[in-house]
Amino acid sequence: MTVAIITGSTGLVGAEASRCYAAKGFKVVGIDNDMRKSFFGEDASTQWARQELEAALPDYLHYSIDIRDQSAIDQVFARYGSAITVVIHTAAQPSHDWAATDPATDFTVNANGTLSLLEACRAHAPNAAFVYCSTNKVYGDTPNDLPLVEQETRWEMADTHPYAQHGIDETMSLDQTRHSLFGVSKAAADLMVQEYGRYFGMQTACFRAGCVTGAGHSGVQLHGFLSYLMRCAIMNSPYTVFGYKGKQVRDNIHAHDLVNAFWHFSQKPSRPGAVYNIGGGRLANCSMLEAIKACEQLTERPMNWDYSDENRIGDHIWWISDVRQFQSDYPAWHHQYDLPTTLRDIHDALRERLAGQAA
Repeated sequence: MTVAIITGSTGLVGAEASRCYAAKGFKVVGIDNDMRKSFFGEDASTQWARQELEAALPDYLHYSIDIRDQSAIDQVFARYGSAITVVIHTAAQPSHDWAATDPATDFTVNANGTLSLLEACRAHAPNAAFVYCSTNKVYGDTPNDLPLVEQETRWEMADTHPYAQHGIDETMSLDQTRHSLFGVSKAAADLMVQEYGRYFGMQTACFRAGCVTGAGHSGVQLHGFLSYLMRCAIMNSPYTVFGYKGKQVRDNIHAHDLVNAFWHFSQKPSRPGAVYNIGGGRLANCSMLEAIKACEQLTERPMNWDYSDENRIGDHIWWISDVRQFQSDYPAWHHQYDLPTTLRDIHDALRERLAGQAA
């Protein structure tokens, strides 16, 4: 049986990947020690997702180990060896706000942990596809230098700019910009993943995603924009919008669509060290104000929210991913979730989960 190793396997993207590859006939080896709970508190724990995976997937095997533990990681890879045909690396410290509170942990998890996985893969499964779930934060705050136009509910790209029609592509510089410490640790890992492809010839790829979301997201204030917003809307909890008049724009990709992109790459890697911007693109994006309105429509009541003039350090004013490079390499891939469908998916799943917790 072919093996897929998936790190962060109980998180939003990792759990989606676990289900996807199990459905395709893979033995799924999940690596996740629920550090999300230690990062963000009990509400962020993904233990429930582990229980769901183990109950639903007979060929899912879970390892609760730290990706920074080189010896433990090496033992897992050695156990399965050449049967490993794909590694999906989603495990991370995912918040740029949290990173500033503990830079050493952020960097060792995101950068050193990635290096541990690359080395284990190179030693025991050098022909496997290695998919790295990177981030648009590797570009720092360079997007904030783009010519933006203020509209009633959002900032928008000036019509004359090359990024206006499709969004930001992979040619944007990563250099000489303020990334946030999280952005730096992810950029270090991103470059290392590229280098293992270009230098060692491994089939690696970096997928630079923006906001990834879906029904399986354990959203919290410091991470998980749409999921946390919807949770606040359902529970009537206070929500704070930080800066930019609430008009900052994000594209949002459903975890299903992102994992489907991983699947396409892993079946036929395009090139060693591939880089792709990936997100909701022009199909699925919104400002904070627009997202609040959408949540209010689904819950049928006003949200309890306030506004702070102080934006988060390094926060993007406008980000929409140009996904045409990936679509060019994999024309069979396309989005299956637009924004209304994604929001309904989050809303319904959260209501069910919260009802179960209250029972």
